[in-house]
Amino acid sequence: MRFVLKECAWEALGDELVVVFDPRESLVVADPDGKIEALLTELNRGAQTVRQVRSALLRRGFEVTEEDVAAGLKGLDSIGLIENADDRWLHSPSENDRHFSNLTFFGSFSGITRSRADYVRRLRDAHVLVLGVGGAGSSLVQCLAGLGVGAMTLVDRDDVEPRNFARQFLYRQADIGRSKVDRAAEWVRDFDPEIDVRAVDRWIRGPEDLADLTADADLLAGGIDGARDANLWVNEAAVRAGVPFVTGLAGRTQLMYTSVDPGNSACIQCDEVDRPDERETSSVGIAQRLTLRMRSSNFLIGPIAMQIGSLIAYEAMRYLTGFEPPQAAGVRVVLDLRTGLTPERQPFSQDPNCPVCQLAPKKGYGRT
Repeated sequence: MRFVLKECAWEALGDELVVVFDPRESLVVADPDGKIEALLTELNRGAQTVRQVRSALLRRGFEVTEEDVAAGLKGLDSIGLIENADDRWLHSPSENDRHFSNLTFFGSFSGITRSRADYVRRLRDAHVLVLGVGGAGSSLVQCLAGLGVGAMTLVDRDDVEPRNFARQFLYRQADIGRSKVDRAAEWVRDFDPEIDVRAVDRWIRGPEDLADLTADADLLAGGIDGARDANLWVNEAAVRAGVPFVTGLAGRTQLMYTSVDPGNSACIQCDEVDRPDERETSSVGIAQRLTLRMRSSNFLIGPIAMQIGSLIAYEAMRYLTGFEPPQAAGVRVVLDLRTGLTPERQPFSQDPNCPVCQLAPKKGYGRT
C-alpha cells in the first residue's frame, strides 16, 4: 500500500510542531528531533510505500526501521492526516470530475482502512426509495442525485400545480398538469444518466402498498401526505424490511427530522406512546384534539423545504456510507424558527411492547 498526506500545513515551534488540517482547530505534536516534520515533508512529495518513506528518512539522517515508519504512519492516521493513496480517486478522469466535491468531502473522513473513493462507491451502489417528490422531497431528490446515489425509486401521486413553484424546484411552468414523479424521474435522468431511476405513480394507503418497493431498497427517505398515519405506514414498511427510514416535516414554526434504524433504535410508532390522548378532558388533550381538527394552508417555503430535504439527505448519507453514525436514530432533531433554527435533540425511548419494532429482522441494519 502507498500512503499520501492529506491537505494540511505545519510549522515548527521550538520542540513542537503545529499542524492544521481543519481550520477550526490545530494539532500540537511533540517533535524534539524533527522526525515528524521530516515524515510529513516526505509524504507531502507524493504517494509512497513504507519502504520508500524509510529510505527518504535515512537519507535525511534519521535511523529508522520499517516498523518505526509503520508506527509513525499509524499515528498520523489516528489524527486523520494520511490516507490510502491507491484508492484515493475513482477509475476514470470523467468520474473523478463528476464526483470531485464528494471525493473531497469524504477526504475529511478517509484513512488507511477506508478510502474516500470507497465512500463514493457505496453511494453509487445504493438504492434509495424516495417517498414524495413535493416540498422537501424535491430538494431531497436533488441532493441524492448530487451525491451520486446509483438508484432511486420515486413514489408520489400528485400532479404539478402553480402553487408548487414557491418550494419545489424540480418543476417548470411547462410541467403544470403532469405527474410529479414522472417529471422528477426525467430531471434525474437529465442530471446524471448514470443514475437508475424508476417512477411509481401510486397512492399509498397502508404499509402493504410499499411491500413490493422495499425488497431491494437500502434506505427509505422522505414522507407522504394525505393521511394522519402516513408516516406510520412507511415506518412499518421500513421496519418489516429491516432498512432505515429517514423523514422530516415542518410545522408552523418548527421543522424536524428523525430516522429509524430497525432493530437498533426506537421507531416512529414508539414515539406515539407519549402523544397526548385527544380524548382526555385536560388542557393537553383538548390542545391535541384542536390540533388534529385544525385546517391550515401549506406554509412551507423554499428555504425551509430545502433545509428539510438536505437534512434528510445528509442523514441518509450517514447510513449509506458509514462515514459517521446516524445522528437522528430514535431522536427528533428540531429546528425552531423562533430561535434562529438552532437544532435541539429530543430523544424518544424505545417501547418494549411496540408491535412494529417486533416485526424487525433480528439483525439490525449495519452498513458500515
